Amino acid sequence: MPPDAAPPDRPRRILRVIHTLRRESGGPSESVLRSTAALLALGHQVAVVTEDPPGTPPPAAFPFHPLGRRDDATLGAWLRAHHGEFDAVLVHGLWQNAAPVHRALRGTATPHLVFPHGMLDPWFRRAYPLKHLKKQLYWWRHEAAALHAAAAVCFTCEAERDLARGTFFPYRVRERVVAYGTARPPAVDPAAQAALMARFPVLGRGPFLLFLGRIHDKKGVRELIAAYAAFRGEHPAAPRLVIAGPCADPAEAAGLRRVAREAGLAQADYADAPSGEDPPDAPLVWLPMLDDAAKWPALRACEAFVLLSHQENFGIAVAEALACGRPVLISDKVNIWREIAADQAGLVRPDTVAGGLALLRAWQALPASAREAMARAALVCFESRFEITRAARDLAAVVGEASGAMLKSTR
Repeated sequence: MPPDAAPPDRPRRILRVIHTLRRESGGPSESVLRSTAALLALGHQVAVVTEDPPGTPPPAAFPFHPLGRRDDATLGAWLRAHHGEFDAVLVHGLWQNAAPVHRALRGTATPHLVFPHGMLDPWFRRAYPLKHLKKQLYWWRHEAAALHAAAAVCFTCEAERDLARGTFFPYRVRERVVAYGTARPPAVDPAAQAALMARFPVLGRGPFLLFLGRIHDKKGVRELIAAYAAFRGEHPAAPRLVIAGPCADPAEAAGLRRVAREAGLAQADYADAPSGEDPPDAPLVWLPMLDDAAKWPALRACEAFVLLSHQENFGIAVAEALACGRPVLISDKVNIWREIAADQAGLVRPDTVAGGLALLRAWQALPASAREAMARAALVCFESRFEITRAARDLAAVVGEASGAMLKSTR
């Protein structure tokens, strides 16, 4: 048990249900892995059920139950057989597992809690109106009842909670804002730093700004590239822009590279280059998804982290950058932007091309002393708000409240 981990009053037995724990799927999987490790360190018991194929190796040292492709009967049967082993079931995400979990636990003494992970944000309604209509129909038939029956619907910050209230109807839930965060990074590893630079030599050729995460329309990558092209036209010696992460849609990846070409922005594409090949130097650099061995050195090496997202309920990568003492340049659609602005740990602008250009100009205009102060503030912001141990304690307390309330109601 780490030195700052106080033993819990009573260890909680927690089951987490999530679509997958593959890290390339995005922030929820990463957060479940990190917070589960913190809960275990605090003395709690945690198991995870996913739709990963049976036989998938466990990603960490905890009970792991990959049940295979979603089948309500399979999940329901497993829960009815095992729910008594847990104080509560935490469902991560909507539209897949909340309703089956609700049906399986109905009439039992085991409560369920739901983490929407930003899926109630109204941005999706505006961006995908037809999909929203289908989801509203599903909400009426299944999801509303599952969330209404939940012991708590848990939000990572007040902004996420407030945005969720007007997206679907009827909307009657027990809201709870639960602390959220990520683990401290490992100690600086010179060998890992050297390996990163050997694998991607362009990162050692000068300062760079880093986007790190899943490449998706909601992340504002298109607007970021357009803004950076304009900025680079004003400042030809400006830091490179490095975009690192997986893209599940080949058409999206091709479209982003086309945006850069049409803006006259040269690209070094390590994501598509044969292994070991060093593409020609360029201001825009594409990297594949980075595992932990490469991610932390990349974050520590960058000048600042940048995310012009249109919708971000929290942003694990933002917290990871803060944990590395890196200032964050983010949009005002990243729901923790108020906390970051209040702590002077980064800069915030709108999620548009104009906003991105203003963000880059503001960073460029900062003197070295102001950047150094912002880097120090970033680390303080992480430790005071987003360090995972605090989040794990808060989550365990919510589970305790939910299981206690359920026991009282069944007496």
